[in-house]
Amino acid sequence: MEALAVNGGTPVKTTPFGTGKRFGLEEATQLLEALEQNTLFYHFGTKVKRFLSDFNEIYGVKYSVAASSGTAALHVAMGAAGVTVGDEVITSPITDQGTLIGILYQNAIPVFADLEPHTYNMDPRSIEARITPKTKAIVVVHLAGNPCDMDPIMNIARKHKLKVIEDCAQAYLTRYKGKLVGTIGDYGCFSTNDFKHISTGDGGIVTVNSGEEADYETTHAFADKNYRRFGTTLQRDLHVVAPNYRMTELQGAVGIAQLKKLEWICSQRRSFGDRISEGLAGLPGVTPPLVEPDNECTYWFYMFRLDEDLLTCSRDAFCEALTAEGIPNRAGYIPDVCYMQPLFQNKQAYQGSHFPFELSEATYERGLCPNAEQILKTAVQIPLNEFYSDADIEDIIRAVRKVAGFYLQG
Repeated sequence: MEALAVNGGTPVKTTPFGTGKRFGLEEATQLLEALEQNTLFYHFGTKVKRFLSDFNEIYGVKYSVAASSGTAALHVAMGAAGVTVGDEVITSPITDQGTLIGILYQNAIPVFADLEPHTYNMDPRSIEARITPKTKAIVVVHLAGNPCDMDPIMNIARKHKLKVIEDCAQAYLTRYKGKLVGTIGDYGCFSTNDFKHISTGDGGIVTVNSGEEADYETTHAFADKNYRRFGTTLQRDLHVVAPNYRMTELQGAVGIAQLKKLEWICSQRRSFGDRISEGLAGLPGVTPPLVEPDNECTYWFYMFRLDEDLLTCSRDAFCEALTAEGIPNRAGYIPDVCYMQPLFQNKQAYQGSHFPFELSEATYERGLCPNAEQILKTAVQIPLNEFYSDADIEDIIRAVRKVAGFYLQG
């Protein structure tokens, strides 16, 4: 058996991973045009408007709203959906804090549903089991670009008259049964943070999927202090509080150029992720992520699970050996499920207060979402990049197979 690099053997990966430039003359040209407008305010300039128009065309939606970040986009959707004080919002326990901030800023209470063990996405049966008379919305998280099972989730939402907000921060051009995620729920929320498929540094987009003008105007206003800036009009008669989450013309300008690259970026990542899964299929002790046959994943990262009952090593030892083979990786996605973080264990969103948790019977004990907890204990994440070469992908496959083969029992 070939010696592992961690034990002194020759590493699989001996050449650098492919790299490339995300930004170039296209972005610079758009930025210069934005500066020549002599305004960087979205309402007076053309870049944010063009960015949204191009995005709408790609996604086949009538209305979308720009925001200053993906986190802001989610908060805007909460406000537009009418999430308010004391409401409960069901979401995933494996996600970024950005999914949760908008819920808490609306003084609503996050409630966590368990996940399917191999898609890493919310289990519709667990969602329905968490519904109470206080439930107002469901925030589905399409983790790593793999789509949630939206048909049963939408059926549950209609049955209980709940709003559905899709967190698509990691899921550009991801398809569920042919439909683009972000167009299925009531609102779809995207991030253009620097660590997403496309980047404007920071930024976000909310799709308004009802297609109704009034819904669009409510969503648009919530991103701009509840001011209503439409055409040449401005209404400042405020009725409820809303944040300032406006996108600047500089972000919009970069976004215009980035959108032209989106199809290629997602195609590369989809191809690479699917190829890794194909290369790991049938490997004892390793379970690739499950992408259902009718769906398309765009792999913001690649994450597989280990079956430690079949291996003679721990997950951490596997990660260490994989690193030594020249393959960057990390254990899981986040250190622990969201509800085990101090914010939820102490029920303290604001300093010196237990509001709004005191308005709900929701609990956050260990074992609340057993599948999610087990995923984080057994998962290994490998970063992907659209600039990788085919040889890079084959090296990833060979390294995982080498490490798993060495540690396979019997």
